[in-house]
Amino acid sequence: MRQKRILILVENLPSPFDRRVWQEAGTLRDAGYGVSIICPTGKGCEKKHELIDGIDIWRYDLPKEGAGVLGYLVEYGAALLLTLALSLKVWWKSGFDVVHACNPPDLFFLIGGLFKLFGKKFVFDHHDANPELYEAKFGRRDVLWKLMVGLERLTFRAADVSIATNHSYRRIAIERGGMDPSKVFVVRSGPSLERMKIVPPVEALKKGRRYLVGYVGVMGKQEGIDYLLLAAAHLVHEMKRADVHFGLVGGGTSLEEMKALAHKLGVAEYVTFTGRVSEGALLAMLNTADVCVNPDVANEMNDISTMNKVMEYMALGKPIVQFDLAEGRFSAQKASLYARRNDAADLAAKIAALLDDPARRAAMGAFGRRRVETELEWRHEAPKLIAAYQALWGLQATMIRSAH
Repeated sequence: MRQKRILILVENLPSPFDRRVWQEAGTLRDAGYGVSIICPTGKGCEKKHELIDGIDIWRYDLPKEGAGVLGYLVEYGAALLLTLALSLKVWWKSGFDVVHACNPPDLFFLIGGLFKLFGKKFVFDHHDANPELYEAKFGRRDVLWKLMVGLERLTFRAADVSIATNHSYRRIAIERGGMDPSKVFVVRSGPSLERMKIVPPVEALKKGRRYLVGYVGVMGKQEGIDYLLLAAAHLVHEMKRADVHFGLVGGGTSLEEMKALAHKLGVAEYVTFTGRVSEGALLAMLNTADVCVNPDVANEMNDISTMNKVMEYMALGKPIVQFDLAEGRFSAQKASLYARRNDAADLAAKIAALLDDPARRAAMGAFGRRRVETELEWRHEAPKLIAAYQALWGLQATMIRSAH
């Protein structure tokens, strides 16, 4: 029997840097599928074509990451055309049976729909609720928001199977997207304990201070870095805490703006912005941290989204402080303290309370690590991805669908 081949499309991060996509690709490869990925280039992922661990990766150069509506239109339009061109190239060179499209943007249904005319299957991997993401970024429900809803609906309509990152996203697929519930599978973004390794702390990262507060993620508007810096300012200026340093790992459209805000708030010397760094540097920062934070803004988008960073903190046995968001609370449970929504002073107070209570930190960290080991690690999610593909081929799924 000929090996079935899968073409994964992703726009917002390069592979293998995109952790969820790389885990999915590896799982499908291990299940006997041939896997190719089309994605943008990025720091450390500059080659236009390479084979890594048996996975064929094709990359393209994108315009600078969009910051406004026009910027996103240019970015997504270019990504669609470049992805289409590479899809045709892969089709010609090695062929594929499935287009597995990850959003954003909700435009890859055009490519999936094209190849469905030639008998290919289309899988939609729903990473972001784009209407909610648009509202979070621009604060309005206008004609472009309605366009986002329409594109999302067309994507679900084109999909033979949809993969949701949590049950909130599954509801969107069924209620807003009109999908048959039997074709929507929940596959959470579980961390890999092989990757998220506990290593000795690097005391130099504390910059001579007693404590380190760690963050990893995008430096963007809805990630709430401004709230985190306001919390740092409250700790330093109002609570007179000169013993805390903040280590922020990640890049994004707001990085320079956040650096400027740190200076304006008088906390620049208490904050290290690393930008995008190697995995080793990321692990060094998080393993050194005494407390990790998830300052995502409390809004509709973040309330329904599962954040990879929360589970990565848990995998490393770190206690967490975050705003009280539905999916954040579901993931972390007793591994986190929950500050009042969008209240920087309460975020600071919760951080300080944990820093001053080492026994509580240890208990919360141990709870989070156990939860990852027994429930949330990627090895628990991988069979659900395979079940989705069994459904795609019309086979009887051997695993219990996570929706049940």
